[in-house]
Amino acid sequence: MPRTLIPLAQGCEELEAVTLIDLLRRAGIEVITAGLDGQPVVASRGVVLIPDTQLEEVLEHSFDLVVLPGGMPGADHLDNDPRIHQILKRAVAAGNYIAAICAAPKVLANAGLLEGKRATSYPGFLDSMELPKVTVERLPVVRDGRVITSRGPGTAMDFALELIELLVGREKRDEVEAALVR
Repeated sequence: MPRTLIPLAQGCEELEAVTLIDLLRRAGIEVITAGLDGQPVVASRGVVLIPDTQLEEVLEHSFDLVVLPGGMPGADHLDNDPRIHQILKRAVAAGNYIAAICAAPKVLANAGLLEGKRATSYPGFLDSMELPKVTVERLPVVRDGRVITSRGPGTAMDFALELIELLVGREKRDEVEAALVR
């Protein structure tokens, strides 16, 4: 069974976090949520999320996918945590998938992991950064090799379904999507 890490930072976008957790688990993917600071996570709209564990506990673990929910100031907290950059770089070095949605693709950019890639983000986030080696697209979901990015809360379901397909195949994606009655 594929393993996925979803770090949860204070101020994350709850719709994105919960959609990712829910849909990946519906697909039978092991999802581990990890808080950054040892506290329940108060998301951007005040929803309280209780992580499965703390980031410190999974630093040395291997994951098939590391996916970052966006939201502000959640994406800033992820970006300012050197452990997140370390986990992402280790995942890339191991040939695993990394993904980010909304404001969180800036974390991938600041970690140097979008150079030479196509990516998307919430409008303005990647555009406002000086990234001459990144092709910013305005698609709901962009996959470039093992890096997957998405635009925001409204694209969270498509993003999660794309990640399901990458990890466990089109048949499982179709099964999960059919049960959602889209």
